Amino acid sequence: MTESITTRFRVDGMDCASCAAKVSKAVQGVKGVSAADVSVTAGTLQVTHGQDTDLDAIAQRVTSLGYPARAAGTNAQSDAPSRDKPSTPNHAHDHHGHGQEHDHDHRHDQAAGQAAAGLHGHDHGPTSGPWWRSRKGILTILSGVALAAAWAVGRAVPSLDVYAFTVAMLVGLLPIAWRAVVAARFGTPFSIEMLMTIAAIGAVIIGAAEEAATVVLLFLIGELLEGVAAGRARASIQSLTQLVPKTARLEENGQTREVQADTLSVGAVIVVRPGDRVPADGEIIEGSSAIDESPVTGESVPVRKQTGDSALAGTINGDGVLRVRVTAAAADNTIARVVKLVEEAQESKAPTERFIDRFSRWYTPGVVAIGALVAVVPPLAFGGDWYEWIYKGLALLLIGCPCALVISVPAAIAAALSAGARRGLLMKGGAVLERLGQITAVALDKTGTLTAGKPQVTDIIPFGRNEQEILQLAAALEAGSSHPLALAILGKAQQARVAAPASSQAKAIGGKGVVATIDGAEVFLGSPAAAEERAPLSPEQQAEIRSLNDAGKTVSVLVVGNEPAGAIAMRDEPRPDAAQGLKALSDAGMQTVMLTGDNARTAKAVGQQLGIKVRAELLPEDKQRIVGELQKSGLVVAKVGDGINDAPALAAADIGIAMGGGTDVALETADAAVLHGRVSDIAGMVQLSRATMANIRQNITIALGLKAVFLVTTLIGITGLWPAILADTGATVLVTANALRLLGWRAA
Repeated sequence: MTESITTRFRVDGMDCASCAAKVSKAVQGVKGVSAADVSVTAGTLQVTHGQDTDLDAIAQRVTSLGYPARAAGTNAQSDAPSRDKPSTPNHAHDHHGHGQEHDHDHRHDQAAGQAAAGLHGHDHGPTSGPWWRSRKGILTILSGVALAAAWAVGRAVPSLDVYAFTVAMLVGLLPIAWRAVVAARFGTPFSIEMLMTIAAIGAVIIGAAEEAATVVLLFLIGELLEGVAAGRARASIQSLTQLVPKTARLEENGQTREVQADTLSVGAVIVVRPGDRVPADGEIIEGSSAIDESPVTGESVPVRKQTGDSALAGTINGDGVLRVRVTAAAADNTIARVVKLVEEAQESKAPTERFIDRFSRWYTPGVVAIGALVAVVPPLAFGGDWYEWIYKGLALLLIGCPCALVISVPAAIAAALSAGARRGLLMKGGAVLERLGQITAVALDKTGTLTAGKPQVTDIIPFGRNEQEILQLAAALEAGSSHPLALAILGKAQQARVAAPASSQAKAIGGKGVVATIDGAEVFLGSPAAAEERAPLSPEQQAEIRSLNDAGKTVSVLVVGNEPAGAIAMRDEPRPDAAQGLKALSDAGMQTVMLTGDNARTAKAVGQQLGIKVRAELLPEDKQRIVGELQKSGLVVAKVGDGINDAPALAAADIGIAMGGGTDVALETADAAVLHGRVSDIAGMVQLSRATMANIRQNITIALGLKAVFLVTTLIGITGLWPAILADTGATVLVTANALRLLGWRAA
């Protein structure tokens, strides 16, 4: 069996779904290609092919359509191979079943492609930079100047009117006609360029040269506006990469020097000064500071970070100098992975988009057929005027172009995916984005999802010493320990600015606690049962401890000498926004349930605090079973967890959502991920999905509504050719502009 290989190409100049359709159709005609997936917004082409497929042929065929293409990973400036030494493909296979995709570093003759584009006047160049410098912009300006000149000549010498407007029409039409011919040759005969060419030439033949030239100019203006809008959508996610600074201050042997940020290796130590952007993902090994994470996570309030906390590339250091150990190379930092994930997601079509694609394959030929019938049947069957009905038939060709309809879905989805990614909401494709809005039940893990996953000191209960003394002695006993409960006590002591006294002869007593000598007295901290072996607890003290246990808290008792000094209660507390996030889900009409492996008492206490149903003491397979039960009852279920121990349930759910800071496991296991771990962001994802589907419905209404209006007005003789092209290009621009509103989306 022939192995399948996946190669990704970068493709410049694609602005709409019809561009993608032409590229996909052309590439599928290359020998050995089994699939071609195109993302307009990401500017990528992903090709599945055999080992012997000619990748040069793929790149050259796409370039000949007017869209310069190169294999991902190659430099556009150095794509042309040496004349003396042919380039050799560096093949990296994607063996199906292993899911390992590697881009080919495959060279192609870019110079030849550019020459072809120049000779044939393709105007689908890159849309970056000022619009008037792009090939589209230049061609549109030339066409406008030619139309103005033709108008002046026609007024000065009326006998040359038709010829002048015909020449003006050809200035803009020749490149369009060439693209139509190339597209037809590669399998797309019913392209917008072909419809435009037929309509313009037909208009000249029936004596409407002025309208033909005007229609061509309006078409070019519409394409230019599409290009600008598409470039904005594409730049919205790529702009994330600009958040990472170009240089970093690397520390070596006690000295710092400035280096390129993309050369930093894992384990390197960098110094981040106040006001600087963090140049790489890393762990803070010295210092504390308030870090502004809003560029990456959307978190509006700076987050106080200290030794042991993570720092994300692109965030802004506030008021302290930090030493950071790099934990991810430039290609693997959070921002790079977010950009890559969103680009891949944009290549995954939503069900609505796939339906519109299938519909358009029949729609466009149907429009051509109807236009031909309108032009021919009334004159032949009813004695109608040939000029009038041919004119109406040509107008129908322009009205019927499916561009606005076809782009209505992918434009909205691309904008929504980008808006979500900029706020730490990652969704793996349009299908996931669309499905999120249909959720009716949400099952959430407890630890690390509804709670922070780190115990915190909730109560300090004096028995014989005051609260400060209890905390001082406990911190002295736990100094140097990495146990989660010890870290909770040490964190509380640091927060309260309590200095721990020196201890000696410290030792841990297995399953009971820790003991040491402090100021000449033996001090013990451990479980209530172990403490009572050293110092009897009064009935009142025991009752208070039971009350804390019933609230789901872990209690450690401090004993000094043979007297109980106090108790410290700890619990993994709910996230600050957990109650608000759950309320937002309920308000949106979704049922919520907590699924946890924790003990029933602790889970019940957290559930009561948050107002959520609880299923506790569950194994991973139990969580998966409960998700299945919810689905069988007719609910569309989202499972929210950490992406590791919840993997079976995440896979079983209609939508799996991983909570966390963008770890590989979280990003790869689930369908979606909440990067900065806010429970309220789950409701935000659902809101974004519903806003996107509403936007798509608006777009489809605009696209079909305008066409219906102009169809009627054209048939009854109110509008003609140039209003017809406005029905197409105007609808496309309106649809794209409406979709781009989603770039500014914010959760309610």
